[in-house]
Amino acid sequence: MSSNPLTNAAASSRTRTATISRTTRETTIRGTLNLDGRGNAAICTGIGFLDHMLTALAVHGRLDLEVSCTGDLQVDDHHTAEDVAIVLGQLIDAALGDRAGIARYGAAFAPLDESLARTVIDLCTRPICECDLRLVREKLGELSCENVPHVLRSLAISGRFTLHVDVLKGSNDHHKVEAAFKSLALALRQAVAIDPALVGTVASTKGVL
Repeated sequence: MSSNPLTNAAASSRTRTATISRTTRETTIRGTLNLDGRGNAAICTGIGFLDHMLTALAVHGRLDLEVSCTGDLQVDDHHTAEDVAIVLGQLIDAALGDRAGIARYGAAFAPLDESLARTVIDLCTRPICECDLRLVREKLGELSCENVPHVLRSLAISGRFTLHVDVLKGSNDHHKVEAAFKSLALALRQAVAIDPALVGTVASTKGVL
């Protein structure tokens, strides 16, 4: 995982938006996020299936998300997939600000034909990801299947949250991954929502997230 610092980051807790630019020797990425959007997406990573999944995340999570990436795809898809996930996690973290007032937890199931996925999320600033996607193919389009769980883990670590994603059933790997991202979108939408009862405080016995 690349350790180069952000070259630019800005966030507004009032509008819950963030813009991040990140450049390494492997990728150049710019992303913008509005947590309180309408599901508008403009994604161009150079990996079609990754674009498809991030678009699903935005649409079903009601996020306005723009991501553009130029990466070393002549090497393979790993650096691009990983770094895009890092930036997306940083966008979520920055847009959340101090995380005061958020529901914190989200849990959702999403089906896609024969496949069924479940995501449970806790925006607690303790980054960990456990996922079991049951994938058997080598690739989905130009995205290596081994990189799908890596994307989810990089997202959780960079975004500083706990994430559990499980595919409960399914036979088609495309359907499994898409169901997983849709369940992630629905759970994330719940977790980032502002709870009026929590305005000015956080959902934690510690008093901090």
